[in-house]
Amino acid sequence: MNRYISFLAIFVLFQSVSSAQENQSVSIVVKSPATPLVRLPETLSIPWKDILKKYPGIKPDDFKVLSSDNLELPFQLEYKGLSAIQNLLISVHVAGGKTLTFKIIEGKPAVTTSKVFGRYVPERKDDFAWENDKIAFRMYGKALESTNENAYGIDVWAKRTDKMILDKWYKSGDYHADHGDGLDYYSVGFTLGAGDIAPYINNNIVFPKNYRKSRILDNGPIRFSFELEYEEWNVDGKPVKVVKQFSLDAGSQLNRVAATFTYNGKNTKLPVVVGIVKRKEKGTISSFDKNDGVLGYWEPEHAADGILGIGTIMMNTNSKAFETDSHLLQETDASSGKAVIYYSGAAWNKAGDIKNAEEWFQYLHSFKQTLDSPLSVKIN
Repeated sequence: MNRYISFLAIFVLFQSVSSAQENQSVSIVVKSPATPLVRLPETLSIPWKDILKKYPGIKPDDFKVLSSDNLELPFQLEYKGLSAIQNLLISVHVAGGKTLTFKIIEGKPAVTTSKVFGRYVPERKDDFAWENDKIAFRMYGKALESTNENAYGIDVWAKRTDKMILDKWYKSGDYHADHGDGLDYYSVGFTLGAGDIAPYINNNIVFPKNYRKSRILDNGPIRFSFELEYEEWNVDGKPVKVVKQFSLDAGSQLNRVAATFTYNGKNTKLPVVVGIVKRKEKGTISSFDKNDGVLGYWEPEHAADGILGIGTIMMNTNSKAFETDSHLLQETDASSGKAVIYYSGAAWNKAGDIKNAEEWFQYLHSFKQTLDSPLSVKIN
């Protein structure tokens, strides 16, 4: 009899443990610091290793993320080009001084429509193009160098739809006219375009050739990230190489860029600039006086095509902003092997979200403040 009771107790305990493991969940408490400006929606990045500590039995293909009112939220497992999961990404909007709670539970997640996309475009002379639900961009590859269309910096494609349009536009080839969802009218030429980066020697931008290799690191549904590699070129008598990593999140007007320059002489600084090409007609420029790393440009109106706002945000507080005949520039120093981190991007007035220079400059400053006041995350 006692043996039977002991066996029953062990069986009940085993069932309880199994049930607890099956129903295991964790809560994520996210708090935003109080800030004077409006805090923008952002992508919350939680290290996957921290989730595993609290939820060791979690299966990457069998969990859901729920809001405090039990609504299922889209998420992304970020790999950063590696074989193992690095982070859990969730789109959030936590107002300054507020707290939100999310829950991770077992279960098959709902199918999510991606809000980001990008790819190598061999059919258009090695373009690399990417987009989200707000805006689109492209960079130029080696094949374009042998044509009279050659250009260097970041190109902007103006969108007024939250749908992904790159494949559609490239397939039609008719993307220089607006058929209801936007167009490409931004002119780059041999400039930094909408926020590219290059060495700056003796008051001159030293451009490399167009990119040579591309690699997609993550492909949605919340973040698209990729890497472009450039061949070595001569910078003031010194051979220099650069690799640029771009990431664009759903809902954002700006890319995060990490540009890593490598050259001989680890203790030697390389002056570099992040730039915005100016137009001949008068546009509106944000103030140089604040010295907070934010530089905005509201272009002159381009006839019926509308107006583009271009902006850059430097994360190095020692950067300095200035104007030349052709560019608005932010200068900083690069160290060999250490990434220069900055943000660059654009907004189109016809998209309806940001309609004038004041709104664009406000967006850029709010974006910078959101970066400077990171969310705190506690996993229970």
